[in-house]
Amino acid sequence: MFKGSITALITPMNQDGSLDLPSMGRFIDWQIQQGTSALVPVGTTGESPTLSHDEHAQVVEFTIKTANGRVPVLAGAGSNSTAEAIKMAQHAQSAGAAAVLVVTPYYNKPTQEGVYRHFMAVADAISIPVILYNIPARSVIDISVETMARLAKHPNIIGVKDATANLLRPLQTRRTVGKPFNQLSGEDGTAVAFLASGGDGCISVTSNVAPAQCAEIQAAWNDGRVMDAMERHDRLFPLHDALFCESNPVPVKFAASVLGLMGETCRLPLAPLSDASRARVKDAMSAAGLLD
Repeated sequence: MFKGSITALITPMNQDGSLDLPSMGRFIDWQIQQGTSALVPVGTTGESPTLSHDEHAQVVEFTIKTANGRVPVLAGAGSNSTAEAIKMAQHAQSAGAAAVLVVTPYYNKPTQEGVYRHFMAVADAISIPVILYNIPARSVIDISVETMARLAKHPNIIGVKDATANLLRPLQTRRTVGKPFNQLSGEDGTAVAFLASGGDGCISVTSNVAPAQCAEIQAAWNDGRVMDAMERHDRLFPLHDALFCESNPVPVKFAASVLGLMGETCRLPLAPLSDASRARVKDAMSAAGLLD
């Protein structure tokens, strides 16, 4: 089971849009040193929709090699094509990933039966764990609690990244699944509330730029220091909000550039952050103590 603060890694890019692997190597080392408990390369935050298949594989392999067993790597392996998702998942397994994160098929708008068959096909094709990624705000389709319970019967399907921001979901899922199931928040703003609802951790965007602070929130909760966790979360909350003032990962890449971690370049169709949003992100970073 995966716990704690897990970073949905941004993918560093040079000004021409090519991959910046030297910056990524330094970034991964820094993440681990700061207390991040696992890494998720090539999710939506890693701009997977605009990476070529070769680049996707390269980032997965590079992350696993750089992490070198210090923390688990949960490789993004999602696609709205089941056959493509299977190939990505098989590659992640062969590269040494600890698990794969597989998003709900987007754009196609499958029925719940189609969603079920998609995830089952991926899980049948590999032997490492599968974490479902439920983000209806981007994929349009929701994984219903009933479908989640059906999927949880597969021995390889061990949990979910829940980005619904619906705090009834972890309670409903735990009750309906009826067995240990790894529930991870996919919304930084609900990180502590999700733990209170029975969650195990958070796959975080904010931890790209505030990894120690996000790890400390999770540690405080796990140590029983509930008020400490809540106070730390309250301090970060404006940053959680600011990092979604425009489409992710544009704001968080800008924040990373302010900290000197990498450049802010994103690939089209993501446009550079507006001046008003730059000021908002900087203000939130300052309030969170990142610019002291």
